[in-house]
Amino acid sequence: MNYGRKYSLWMFQWGPACCAIEMAAALASPRYDMMRLGVIPFPASPRQADLIVISGTITDKMAPAVRRLWEQMPDPKYVISMGACANCGGPYWDSYSVTKGIDQVVPVDVYVPGCPPRPEALLEAVVILQDMIQNEDMAARWRGRGEPIVVS
Repeated sequence: MNYGRKYSLWMFQWGPACCAIEMAAALASPRYDMMRLGVIPFPASPRQADLIVISGTITDKMAPAVRRLWEQMPDPKYVISMGACANCGGPYWDSYSVTKGIDQVVPVDVYVPGCPPRPEALLEAVVILQDMIQNEDMAARWRGRGEPIVVS
């Protein structure tokens, strides 16, 4: 079952900033083409997604909306945090309204560092996530989440 799930990830993307441009390059460019990895972009709603890639600065006002998106996704669900802004607040970390990392809002499976990260880093994160899915025990997944992974 894990083998089939790892090659049919429906990816919902959420990103209001420059990292979203790199995400678009990874999705639409023939050079990177995430669909060859089994990632199906642009589901109609989060209710059809297995994976959400969050990029860009998350403000305290946006956090409940992101949490609602995550809650609408069916289990098992996976989160990739892409870019310095999503990971830790980025250059705006000291602002009063910026959430200091999306992991304060939703549990994250894979972190992609960079400002903005290259499309190759997002592809590597997807491959790492697929390896996690292949090796995961579903019973353990529902009992509790494991440690997140940082793409190097």
